[in-house]
Amino acid sequence: MATAPRPRTTTRDPQELGRRLTGWLDARLPGARVTGVEVPASNGMSSETLLFALDHPDAPVRACALRLAADRAAYTVFPVYDMARQHRVMRLVAEHTDVPVPRVLWLEEDPTALGAPFFVMERAEGRVPPDVMPYTYEGNWLHSASDAERARLQDATVAVLARLHDGFPSEEAAFLLPEGEGSPLRRHVESQRAYYAWVVDGLPRSPLIESAFDWLDAHWPADEGPSVLCWGDARIGNIVYDGFEPAAVLDWEMAALGPRELDLGWTVYLHRFFQDLTVSFGQPGLSDFLRRDHIEARYAELTGHTPRAMEFHTLYAALRHAVVMLRIAYRQLHFGEVRVPEDPDALILHRGSLEAMVRGTYWS
Repeated sequence: MATAPRPRTTTRDPQELGRRLTGWLDARLPGARVTGVEVPASNGMSSETLLFALDHPDAPVRACALRLAADRAAYTVFPVYDMARQHRVMRLVAEHTDVPVPRVLWLEEDPTALGAPFFVMERAEGRVPPDVMPYTYEGNWLHSASDAERARLQDATVAVLARLHDGFPSEEAAFLLPEGEGSPLRRHVESQRAYYAWVVDGLPRSPLIESAFDWLDAHWPADEGPSVLCWGDARIGNIVYDGFEPAAVLDWEMAALGPRELDLGWTVYLHRFFQDLTVSFGQPGLSDFLRRDHIEARYAELTGHTPRAMEFHTLYAALRHAVVMLRIAYRQLHFGEVRVPEDPDALILHRGSLEAMVRGTYWS
């Protein structure tokens, strides 16, 4: 795990992007210069982020971040990258809530300038729990923090979800509903089925993922609960922290209208993904951090809403993550970074956890 090469995510040259960005900005701020262009070490597996400084006396901010739709030449993780949608969600969250989101500046939907649509926002200063190596491993700021400091970060993170869900008017999020019939949750799951079908088109299918979809059908919640704006990628690795308080909530490309538990299940499982992985490599990890029971209790205390059907939603989170992981693995196959296994489920890093969830033994 410590020596595995990071999967390829782009074919773009950041310095060339910086030069093209300078030309694009000149039409908006004549004479503006782009300096200090860098790709963050934590750049994600989907859309790309470019950090830069903006040098101009009338610049709205100096420290900027650019969010660029994925490189189509790099076997994209998702079939569609709607940058206008992300830009709109972030702007609306800032308008309707006190959830800290970066100030969004310019949106460019014409791919001519940089080869894909993008938007520019103010760069958030602070620190992010690392994914590589995961924050559950020793040797990073969050692992080295005290129990009280991690508890403070945990409570503040759950409070972000509570304020988002309670504060944002759900009718303003109706544009996020996928096309189709049924409730927001039904549509959300059907959109994931369609995504999985896209991932495996012409490639080996995953028996495990398909059994997990069957499990969802057999255990559908009797009461789905109210639908709210969900952040979508609700995990601490997408928050910039000032000390142990959230300073900026990032990565809104998976935002959705759906039950509150979509976010809660994702928060719980994405931590468990790293925790389970860390334990499998012989380290204790952070077993008392972001526990499901603690998150449910704190969220209920803050909102008055007792989370429901959490086994359904944590399994759904693990399933969704498995589809993403399968796509990333197929991208590694595409670039010759790994060999094709006989069993496609072997490409799912958290196979054991998802299998246990389907059997009903994971939380026992």
